[in-house]
Amino acid sequence: MLVKLSAKRFAFWFSILACGVLPNPHAHAASCTTQSQMTPALRDSLSTLSKNALTQIQSGNVQALQQLTLPSVAANPSGLMSTVHHLQPLVQTASITIENLYLLDATDIPAGAPQADFFCGSPVVVFNIPNLPPGMYAIAILHATGVPQPQQVSFILAKTPVDRWALAGLFDKPMMAADHDGLWYWQFARKYAQQKWDWNAWFYYRTAAALLNPLDILTSPNLDKLHHEADAIRPPDLPGASPITIAAQGAIITLTNVDTTTALGGLDLDVNYAPDSTQAAQLRDPASARRQVTAVMSELLRLHPELRSAFHGIWVHADQGTSSLFALELPMDQIVVGASSTAVSNPASR
Repeated sequence: MLVKLSAKRFAFWFSILACGVLPNPHAHAASCTTQSQMTPALRDSLSTLSKNALTQIQSGNVQALQQLTLPSVAANPSGLMSTVHHLQPLVQTASITIENLYLLDATDIPAGAPQADFFCGSPVVVFNIPNLPPGMYAIAILHATGVPQPQQVSFILAKTPVDRWALAGLFDKPMMAADHDGLWYWQFARKYAQQKWDWNAWFYYRTAAALLNPLDILTSPNLDKLHHEADAIRPPDLPGASPITIAAQGAIITLTNVDTTTALGGLDLDVNYAPDSTQAAQLRDPASARRQVTAVMSELLRLHPELRSAFHGIWVHADQGTSSLFALELPMDQIVVGASSTAVSNPASR
């Protein structure tokens, strides 16, 4: 289950399967070079290309971005345009820094290998890349800061048959959620875990993991530790492969997903349920629909009053297949619950 942060992630990546990257039969397989181990010339080349690509995104220059991109990727400009449309308003005035560079030598991996694994530096950062053609690659992780929504942007670079580095893919993720970074969420996740408030701890761990990992093909000892801590406290009463049910005002509600969102700025609990036929009919009337979804909110707070301490509010979505029948968000202080609820301070609103 991934945390649904307010920014989307775009990737025009691994269209390189048909691009023809540069092979080198004398190189060794699946090796990684960190930026401190690179020659100054290589480090400067990768840094310049990556900063130039993000500069073109800042200015909205799709045509210039195409010139920096592998032909097989640039031939489909819709992906580039979507990336620019999404990222430009977020990073337009940002300060750009190179956080990390990695050179990935995959020239000797077998063609059609299901996965290539690269072990980089110490402590070890691992990249697990599926269906990677033989060739030379690089990963550049950049930070765009000094803006309301700082971003981490990761470029996948590939060496072409004419010995030129070109952009092959891009991932972007926010660095903050509801004005807090991943380390802040990790710190509070541990505090909630110590209090046995496992719902709070679980979702804060998941938020921390989403913010601290710049791209999903990367693992590290710190990230492994974070995931281990999260798995140790995962609540059993969350929907996963199967839905769960709760009783709300005498009705059985089938919860299909519980996650988080920052769609309205603060960190909200994000709840989806599948109404039965009777409940779906009630949703046609706005007053009845509001009573139904607020009953779901109230029951969740009755079962887990500690949620007030971690979230700005609760979103509830009544879904029928892929369609939304009704959705409502309320701040915690507007959700009425029974006497078993406990009012506590809310660090997510700070």
